Amino acid sequence: MVHVKLEDIWKIYKEKKKTVEVLRGINLEIEKRDFVVILGPSGEGKTTILRIIAGLLKQDKGHVYLRGKLADDMSPKDRNIAMVPQNYAVYPFMNVFDNIAFPLKIEHVPKEEIRKRVLEVAEMLKIDNLLDRKPSQLSGGQLQRVAIARALVKNADIILMDEPLSNLDAQVRVLAREELKELQQKLGPTIIYVTHDQAEALSLATKLALLHDGKIQAYGDPLELYRQPNNSWVASFLGNPAMNLIRSEIVGEKIEFNGQAIPLPEKFKGIIKSNKVILGIRPENIEISQDGDIEGVVELVEELGSFTITHVRVGNDIIKVIDKAFIKREKGERVKLKFDYSRIELFDAESGVNLMIKNG
Repeated sequence: MVHVKLEDIWKIYKEKKKTVEVLRGINLEIEKRDFVVILGPSGEGKTTILRIIAGLLKQDKGHVYLRGKLADDMSPKDRNIAMVPQNYAVYPFMNVFDNIAFPLKIEHVPKEEIRKRVLEVAEMLKIDNLLDRKPSQLSGGQLQRVAIARALVKNADIILMDEPLSNLDAQVRVLAREELKELQQKLGPTIIYVTHDQAEALSLATKLALLHDGKIQAYGDPLELYRQPNNSWVASFLGNPAMNLIRSEIVGEKIEFNGQAIPLPEKFKGIIKSNKVILGIRPENIEISQDGDIEGVVELVEELGSFTITHVRVGNDIIKVIDKAFIKREKGERVKLKFDYSRIELFDAESGVNLMIKNG
């Protein structure tokens, strides 16, 4: 069942003498109980989408549907949506109990019901021992739980989260991600979560929406988008390090670039319409090996503990390799690269569209 639907959403701002199209025809269908993460660079309009869904901002074109009903003219309080902002927005003069209870108090929920619901969510989030404390006495992780508890206590079935973990340090953020995912699986709300952190997006999302240039560039299962990006921008953005993209030519049954060649994988035979392509391959699908087909020179070595990212110059291109061999390599060293041909993607050189998807 489609729980949240955005249909051809546009948001346009007029700044002095120029017009800025922040959102340009956003279409998104979110199923009930999905954990959808909207991922994209800063300034692309991710928070704008949340504010439009919540009714805090009016779109210039298009329609918002909630639970199957048109919500364009529905006030924010009637949408039954909870929101967790980036800065948590807790009230410093209230203790934890009153912060969590605040949405219920303004709806005039009976005191006993308020107490019952606050205690339930506080216990669930393991902050029931903090109810008498003020925000100034809490850690960043505890503040984040208070903000989530305040969202959950409303019994809203749609929760919007705007980079809620960005203020936490790295170790606490990992723990918070795990807890948030467990909580969503246990309670089953529909969560729409905004971030520019790829690790967060890939670990949390049941569906991932990639936003760029005012449009949803890709939407679907995170691992499928990672393994087979639908266009070259998605390939260049998703992944750390990102997919290697190399301008190449198809010559017979070979892929040629920088005066070298590899065999054209079987899956592409018969579907290539143009000889100009962009070859894409993830760094983890390349091995530095003596029986490799491609020769290059080590340009840079990033030692990251459990693996090394080796930058290899091949002609005019830098090809990144995730190397787990723990062999010390030096700048200027000549190496050979062995590609996993089954993991190669080819993109149209002009449109950037994945040729397997385009011709599939």
